[in-house]
Amino acid sequence: MDNLFVLMLFLAGVGALVGAATNYMAIKMLFRPYKPIYFMKWRLPLTPGLIPKRRDVLAVQLGKTVSDYLLTPDTIKKKFLSDDVRNSVLQFAQSKVAQEIFLNDKTLKDWLDLAGFSHLPKTVEGKIDVIIFNQFENMKHTLSTKKIRELLPEDLEAVVDQKVPEAVEQILKKGEDYFLSPEGSLTIKNMLDDFLSSKGSIGGMIQMFVGDSASLVEKVQRELVKFLQAPGTSALLNRIFTAEWEKIKDRPAMDFMHDVNFDTIVANIQSYAKNELAIDERLNKTIQDYWPQGNDWAKDELLPALMNKVFKEAESRIEDVLKRLNLAEVVREQVDSFPIAKLEELVLGIISRELRMITWLGGIIGGIVGVVQAVIVFVTN
Repeated sequence: MDNLFVLMLFLAGVGALVGAATNYMAIKMLFRPYKPIYFMKWRLPLTPGLIPKRRDVLAVQLGKTVSDYLLTPDTIKKKFLSDDVRNSVLQFAQSKVAQEIFLNDKTLKDWLDLAGFSHLPKTVEGKIDVIIFNQFENMKHTLSTKKIRELLPEDLEAVVDQKVPEAVEQILKKGEDYFLSPEGSLTIKNMLDDFLSSKGSIGGMIQMFVGDSASLVEKVQRELVKFLQAPGTSALLNRIFTAEWEKIKDRPAMDFMHDVNFDTIVANIQSYAKNELAIDERLNKTIQDYWPQGNDWAKDELLPALMNKVFKEAESRIEDVLKRLNLAEVVREQVDSFPIAKLEELVLGIISRELRMITWLGGIIGGIVGVVQAVIVFVTN
């Protein structure tokens, strides 16, 4: 019995050692050696390891598995384009839009600075100056090259033409009222006195015969009023005014604006436009100041409609996108380029406990086989 115990112990130890070593070597030979080993011209069998040797087949199979079973259009739609995901994305977008845009203290100027357009206010003011200057230059060119007749609208020209007789009548009426007024009488008297005094001795002789010039004022007044009331006077003034008005219409408008300082006008208008526009003041307000209902609109209308459109577009294009991505080829290339040592480290790091159990299991089975062999040897002997 002592011999049987020693034999069992020896063969069990040898069997356990062989079993554990065999399993350990089998596990290692999945990855080792990484490259084929040659003796002279012959490659040693079982080199490289199983996974390095069949890595190309493994890469193709992994690629097919990923594209056919893992990342399929149905899987992506179910996992990434579901209603729960859509609602989560919508809620996140609503909170971010409200927090970052509408409820933020950033002014429009801050947003422009953030976007790299801090120079925009000065640029706009410069554009305003240029636009006003160019418009005035165009206007000056037009006034210099076109006649007043060409610039006047037809209806306005007709109205002005009709006003000429009215203006003549108004002038004659005002003249009549003036010469019949005390001020007009005084003016006539002063004119007569000046006239007579300018004639020297002849004027003195006339004053001697007619007496004071005041006696002539009433006669002159009556004659002047008769002259102003005469139809010929009105017709004469109408012809003169009409002829002059026609001459004026045939002249460029700029002929009457030589004394106008356009530079000052342009500078004043530019200054007025910029003051009224008040770009800096207007940009110093938030989006909420200009658009109080913006957050509600974005939350209730814009973002839901946008999300629906984005997800529908994604659903309709997901299959085409996956075909274009060619995931099987991408996975194959990545597996082919992945270092074997890193792959071994990754696999062993995940299942190291299980692999140790397999090694121990090999030792246990080998030990049991050794015990059985010892019993068989003892019985047969």
